Amino acid sequence: MPTADVNGTRLYYEVTGEGFPLVFSHEFAGDYRSWEPQVRFFSRRYRVITYNHRGYPPSDVPAAPEAYSEAILVEDLYRLLQVLKVPKAHLAGLSMGAGVVLNFGLKHPEMCASLIIASCGSGSTNREQFLKQSTTMVEQLEKEGMTAFAEGLNQGPPRRRFRQKDPRGWQESKEEMFEHSALGSALVFRGVPLNRPTVFEHEAGLKRLQVPTLLMMGDEDESCFEPTIFMKRRMPRAGLMVFPRSGHVLNLEEPDLFNRTVLDFVTAVEAGSPALS
Repeated sequence: MPTADVNGTRLYYEVTGEGFPLVFSHEFAGDYRSWEPQVRFFSRRYRVITYNHRGYPPSDVPAAPEAYSEAILVEDLYRLLQVLKVPKAHLAGLSMGAGVVLNFGLKHPEMCASLIIASCGSGSTNREQFLKQSTTMVEQLEKEGMTAFAEGLNQGPPRRRFRQKDPRGWQESKEEMFEHSALGSALVFRGVPLNRPTVFEHEAGLKRLQVPTLLMMGDEDESCFEPTIFMKRRMPRAGLMVFPRSGHVLNLEEPDLFNRTVLDFVTAVEAGSPALS
């Protein structure tokens, strides 16, 4: 089982294929397995790297609350790429993982050939309501355990379209979530979504960022509307793709459209397309 000792913890990772590195960072409700449709597609051309954040077995689950924050997850990714001897890569993330990738790009732009940021920014708008609802959710997780929490989360609006489009895939994703650590998930939830800066707080950095960026969102993922448009208006080299009739889990809801969109984008980046200038 491949693991890397980074930043005071041990992270599980997988490397598939050969070529230029393409790194995927998973959402709160997922893990490295969430990227399977992308691994199978992109490993034909790229060295695809997936990993589990701290708090997600078989990565370590530190018991201290102070071991979890968005900044720490960014540092974990930086150290992991050092261990894997990756000086530069395309980096992609969904939801919480998109926040990690965005902040990685802001801190280490020289290591980013491109950024793919999907379903990013929940909690940036209606902040008080988000904090109240999220606190209730994490308290439920701590009290009732992973199975009950995963059942509730997977019935919510962000995953409604996924359930309708691909019932089998939705069920598999939910069952994978049952295997997550309740302790790790609660600590991640409190340390990252509940405490990270909003997208709007990164305005100055977004304006300076010169890395080619692909922003993606579902047209029914309302919590990501304003943050994604905010990023598009301020990032000088960002393009925006809106998935029709889609919710939050874009890479699983619409894997073919997701993969083809990303492939077109990274191919254009590698070709030095003037359209990305």
